[in-house]
Formats: sequence, C-alpha cells, structure tokens
Amino acid sequence: MNPPSDDLAAAAAAAAAERLRQVRLRIEQAARAAGRDASQVRLLAVSKTFGAHAVSAMAACGQSDFGENYVQEGVAKIDALRPSWPSLCWHFIGPLQSNKSREVARHFDWVHSVDRLSVAQRLSAQRPVECDGELLPPLQVCLQVNISGESSKSGVPASQAQQLAHEVARLPGLRLRGLMCIPAPVQGVAAQREPFARLRELQQHLVASGLALDTLSMGMSADLEAAVLEGATIVRVGSALFGARAQARR
Repeated sequence: MNPPSDDLAAAAAAAAAERLRQVRLRIEQAARAAGRDASQVRLLAVSKTFGAHAVSAMAACGQSDFGENYVQEGVAKIDALRPSWPSLCWHFIGPLQSNKSREVARHFDWVHSVDRLSVAQRLSAQRPVECDGELLPPLQVCLQVNISGESSKSGVPASQAQQLAHEVARLPGLRLRGLMCIPAPVQGVAAQREPFARLRELQQHLVASGLALDTLSMGMSADLEAAVLEGATIVRVGSALFGARAQARR
C-alpha cells in the first residue's frame, strides 16, 4: 500500500530541509576557512526544471532566493508561487534573448547574465516603474564574464568588461551590482580557485575605476568551496539542493 500523501509530503519536506542544511554547512565551513562570515555569502537555489512544489518545499525551510534559467518556466513558477510566497527573490541566471527581455524585466528581481549592451538597454527600457499596483525597485544586474575564454560560453570577454560595466551603470531602471562567471569545470580546489580569483581581481579593478560593485556571483554545487574562498557573495546551487535534473523546455 502506498503511504498517504501527507506522509509523502512530510518526507519530501524533511529531505529538502536536510539538503539545505548540508549546503549551508558547506558554505559555513568554507567561509570559516577563508576568515569570512558566512552571512556574507547568499545562497541562490537554482530551481530550473523543478516544479513550484519543490520551490515551495525549500521556501518552507527558510530559503528565499531562487534562480531560473528559462524565461517561460521561471515566469510560470513566479506567478504560481507569488500568492503564497510573495517575498521570494527571483534571479534570472540563464542566457537572455532580446525577444524575452520584457518578461524578465517585469517579473525578476535580479539578472546575472547581462553580457552585451543591447540586452541591458532593453532591460532598462522595459523595467516597469510599478507592477500590480506596487512600485518596483531597479532591476539588480550582474555582468556575465567569460572568465575562461571558452568559445561555447556566454559572457563578455574580461578585456571588454570595464567598458560594458560603465555603460550599463549609467542606464536608468538598473543597478549594476557586480560580476558573474561560469568557468570551465576542473578538478581540485586549487584549480577551481584560479578563475574565481581572476573574477575577483577584475571586480577590484572595476571598483578602482569608480564603480560601486558589491557582488561576485560564482560557484555552484561542485565548486562552491573554491568560490567562497575567493570571495563569492552569491553561490548558485542546484543539484545539491534539488537532485538530478530533467531537461526543460525553454
């Protein structure tokens, strides 16, 4: 006989709470090793391909930041969950096509994947002053930097980041917060730290050029320790929180 649905829900909630506890423990241990306060590191739960019920279970455990890669999937989830969880913070972290920027500008709180001026300009122009009768703050954005120089990866080349950053920082309706990267996967903490260190150094260079940046969005399930050691302020964790992924439709 199958267990009652209440028992299944309780088991799922307990599993979500334990996965969240384990990831937070990893962040705390890495922050301690770096001489940092773990409160300086924001955990972003990457919920792409997982349904609203999985997000709701994680939110019930105290998780408030969620990241989505696909516009249609993300917007549907935001609309479904907003009545029950109005204070969740939604981050768009995937490649952004110009024809989908309006929905992102309207529904999301953060965009981590700005890599060209045309996309930033569309987000700026399309960010509503208010939505559903509520005033909206500026859209928080990060520049995605192709820190490993991979031809298959999105992101502005590091050599062009300063010019783009100053152009984006001048746009109304946006607040440039910092940099994001998805480096090539490597084994070992020492090797993982190298591209994160380069992104940190690039951010420091941009701050010295007059930009007020406070965010480094870097590190995922497999390399979050290396990212925290190099100064990550947001780590984007998916599989360690939600498990293996299915393919999603964009």
